[in-house]
Amino acid sequence: MKGTDVKAIRTITRDGIDGLEMRDLADPTPGDREVVIRIKAASINYRDLLLVNGHYPGCFEGEMTPLTDGAGEVVAVGAAVSRITVGDRVSVNNITRWVAGPLTPTVMVNQPGIFSDGMLASMIAVEEDGVVILPGSLSFEEAAALPCAGVTAWSALTDGGRPLRAGQTVLLLGTGGVSLLGLQFAKAMGLRVIATTSSHDKANRLKAFGADHVVNYKDTPDWQEAVRALTDGKGVERVLEVGGPGTIERSIASLAYGGHVSLIGFVGGMEGALNPLSLLTSGVSLQPVGIGSRTQFEELLQLIDANGVRPAIDRVFAFNEFKDAFAHVASGSHFGKVVIAVD
Repeated sequence: MKGTDVKAIRTITRDGIDGLEMRDLADPTPGDREVVIRIKAASINYRDLLLVNGHYPGCFEGEMTPLTDGAGEVVAVGAAVSRITVGDRVSVNNITRWVAGPLTPTVMVNQPGIFSDGMLASMIAVEEDGVVILPGSLSFEEAAALPCAGVTAWSALTDGGRPLRAGQTVLLLGTGGVSLLGLQFAKAMGLRVIATTSSHDKANRLKAFGADHVVNYKDTPDWQEAVRALTDGKGVERVLEVGGPGTIERSIASLAYGGHVSLIGFVGGMEGALNPLSLLTSGVSLQPVGIGSRTQFEELLQLIDANGVRPAIDRVFAFNEFKDAFAHVASGSHFGKVVIAVD
């Protein structure tokens, strides 16, 4: 008989943080091509808040374990597992069957924490195909910050459009997880970074993290003009666009001719429309970013290890403080990833 040593946070209802409860679950047994991971740390993304509030479209609607991002140690492997061994320090790609190449609808549904149980548990079983081995330079807390926001930022910097070269300029909007990790990765790639924020305090922190220039969009509502001025009128080569319809026209206006928009999110809301004329007259390309493949995750880990990048973490909460962790993310006061130490 299976034991019940696993502690997991469950979405008992989808009416907010108060709908989350800690429950005992049966110990997972790996299938032939699965590994069991003792989760050491998990991190919260904006979309996790949407899910627990019942606002994430298309996700599994029953009781489940949330969070897409985690890291830990392998404690058991299935009979057909070949890449991973017991004792490996690992994380899990958000889309577990996306190993390489373009994303397809058939693999898109394989997302723990969205369509099946996620990472906020003391032990989980996942498919070997989605597992990446961590470099020794990363702690479990730092590694847990990467699968969604980190891999998305890396894909946004490296996939689609013309390849970026050292010395070129990227524009990053705000201080969310994708933008802040994108800043760290862009500097490791030798890129020049212009960042935007609404806070003078966060502007100083962005500069401390390596941003070459920061534009306060509250002080400068037409921030695209400031961005162009900082590039001698040319514009930037790439924008990591997380705002959505409310910012995309300004993002396009910030680009050099032939530049690229990596379309990531909609934290500014979903109301609005894009005028296609702005694309036709600027020669820019626009591509949605669907997180990234396992191969892209592994490439990111190589960059991090080679350049000594330490993913920005705002705060680490204890496992039994999970509601406080979600509330901290919901407050919007964090600068860096919010992590829950599971074990």
